[in-house]
Amino acid sequence: MTIATQKNSSRDKRPIDDQTPLLPKSKHEEQGSNGASFSGSVFNLSTTIIGAGIMALPAAMKVLGLGLGIAAIIFLALLTETSLEFLMRFSRVGKADTYGEVMGYAFGGVGRRVLQISILVNNFGILVVYMIIIGDVLSGTSSSGIHHSGVLDGWFGEQWWTGRTFILFLTTLLVFAPLGFFKRIDSLRYTSALAVALAIVFLVITAGITLIKLFSGGIAWPRFLPIVTDITSVWKLFTAVPVLVTAFVCHYNVHMIDNELGDPSRILPVVRASLAMCSTIYILTALFGFLLFGESTLDDVLANFDTDLGIPFSNVLNDIVRLSYAFHLMLVFPVIFFSLRFNLDDLLFSTARLDNCRFVLLTTGLISLLYVAANFIPSIWDAFQFTGATATVCLGFVFPGAIALRDPHGIASKKDKILSIIMIVLAVFSNVVAIYSNANSLFSKDG
Repeated sequence: MTIATQKNSSRDKRPIDDQTPLLPKSKHEEQGSNGASFSGSVFNLSTTIIGAGIMALPAAMKVLGLGLGIAAIIFLALLTETSLEFLMRFSRVGKADTYGEVMGYAFGGVGRRVLQISILVNNFGILVVYMIIIGDVLSGTSSSGIHHSGVLDGWFGEQWWTGRTFILFLTTLLVFAPLGFFKRIDSLRYTSALAVALAIVFLVITAGITLIKLFSGGIAWPRFLPIVTDITSVWKLFTAVPVLVTAFVCHYNVHMIDNELGDPSRILPVVRASLAMCSTIYILTALFGFLLFGESTLDDVLANFDTDLGIPFSNVLNDIVRLSYAFHLMLVFPVIFFSLRFNLDDLLFSTARLDNCRFVLLTTGLISLLYVAANFIPSIWDAFQFTGATATVCLGFVFPGAIALRDPHGIASKKDKILSIIMIVLAVFSNVVAIYSNANSLFSKDG
């Protein structure tokens, strides 16, 4: 999940002693080389889309109900396709190789900087969510008011060394820091297939457990519609929007995949195939997760896998499900961290070369901040509400719509501009309501 938003003059910026570019060459630099395969591009974009957001989808389904939840996933997929089509069309006309260049053509240096800041907020929030989930899996969570055991305190009981703070510190020191200090993103390419395989393990086992319990009468069919009793419950429905938005935003990576394809006409079919596959995975995950746990579904559904599921080898399956996805997030973490570090450096030092000293300071500082944030934010729902309702919705829908409305090349039709206005209004309104609803809920709890 990486993005280059740098100007042409800063494309050569990299840590010293590197023999391989930190970012993929531009389209113009790669002319004459073999393009990536269609299936490989679909796989890469799908990997970009599927992340930690999938763990909160069952909770979003609990808020919206089965029918409205599935409809919302399909609607967001279609809206994402529209915004990506806008983005790539304006990239073609402006011969832009990155999202940042498209924003630069439309809104100048200010637009490019705003995009970079949005990427920083989005990626920082996503990485905090990853760490929270890993903490939930290994040490358990009490964000719902009831403690749900993690794998380690389930095995060894509650010890000081199975506590969340210490386990996250150990994971940061032994996993995130070593992976975060890789200077070349291609050094991480071998972990992608394993990361996806681990995510599929989670889905297959969850689906199998759910179907066994459903056919044996161990669980009831969940409600089809949301529970609406007053105006507050109506506003609460919008709290699912940032989670759904986060689950689909992949705009910061689509240019890199497009550059590797070689053939400009293939990127939209890749986008459609990826969105179709990811939507199917999202619907199945949300369906089986909500079906399995019903109204007891937690913000991070992995935390639900700490009880007896009522089937043979329940404890073993619980641990496999939780650990498989925790390891998946550990493998994806450095890819997003690379983008976070690069964009922060490019924002602060756009012309200076990234030397070893600054590389170490940025890496150490960012990992330390992520560790602190993951310990202070109790729930992935809270993190998604902030990043999903601000930076993520801008990256996915507000910026592409604004580019079409600005129309720097004079190619937008009247239909494009109407769709852009609708997309921006829907995105801004729903997320402002989500922020208000969550703030009101937090103040009510404090009261």
